[in-house]
Amino acid sequence: MADADLIKLYSERILALAANMPHSERLDAPQASANKRSPLCGSTVTIDVAVEDGRLSGLGMDVKACALGQASAAVLAKSAIGLTRDQIADARDALKAMLKEGADAPSGAFAELEVLTPAKEYKNRHASILLAWEATVEAMDKAQADASAIEHA
Repeated sequence: MADADLIKLYSERILALAANMPHSERLDAPQASANKRSPLCGSTVTIDVAVEDGRLSGLGMDVKACALGQASAAVLAKSAIGLTRDQIADARDALKAMLKEGADAPSGAFAELEVLTPAKEYKNRHASILLAWEATVEAMDKAQADASAIEHA
């Protein structure tokens, strides 16, 4: 990757997002957690969630990733509270389509993901960008499964 490409990829907006990540500490008592690792680059993300009435009510994260993965996690963290698992999964799917298929950036609460559009050219970074999203959906699934098990016990 040429230096000019790296500079373009790690733009000021991406670095600012990465440096100002909300919910960047683990929850003291999460309902569920999920850990994801990208085998290609070694990035790791651990997500803790609390879910109330099917909506994300608490979020904590430990993100050890490149600036792209951190920026993606920051956009997620800024807008995910109050959303359902399906809304977060839909945004993840739109992000994945943007990276892998050249689709438009997600809209609405996650429109800021547009900043990651240049990363579509760098397939080795896609997994890191998607880690927080994958882990959040998995943690919400676990929380829902645990809640269902308690209801049916």
